[in-house]
Amino acid sequence: MRAVLIAAIFSLSCLPHTAKASESGFLRSLAGDWRGTGMVLTKIGGTNFNVSCTLKSDASESAVSMNGKCRGLAVFTRAFSANVKALGQRYTGNYIGPSGQPSKLVGSRQGDALNLRVTWARVVNGDRNATLMIEKVGQDRLRLQTVDQDPTSGKSVVTSRIDLQRPAAAGR
Repeated sequence: MRAVLIAAIFSLSCLPHTAKASESGFLRSLAGDWRGTGMVLTKIGGTNFNVSCTLKSDASESAVSMNGKCRGLAVFTRAFSANVKALGQRYTGNYIGPSGQPSKLVGSRQGDALNLRVTWARVVNGDRNATLMIEKVGQDRLRLQTVDQDPTSGKSVVTSRIDLQRPAAAGR
């Protein structure tokens, strides 16, 4: 009985390290240069704009920093950035979009995706809340997607979806 108890305590003490190693591997897989296309909805009920984007992502064992730029209609360019830290299974950070104001990010990883609740710095689409997903799609693809709630219908609306890949993977 004592051996079973010691084995159980020992295995539980290893869990945080395993979780940290798992998060570290996931975060490091987000590092690199990315390019792709997608759509951005400036406001719910408005027009979708097609965009082409670049993203540079730096990662450590417990954090990822992303800096990107999207161009639409060959007329406008918008910069964005996100900095996220892993604290065990919880992720926190900030996002800065075209407004230049920092918004808060809080969430967790589910599989190959970070699902983050966004608290905008100002009211957007009737409130200050949305969801940001940063999803690793295979080895060389990345999807960034924001979802907001339509204040009129209450339905979820994808307000941006950008599919990126590593430039070296584009030629494969």
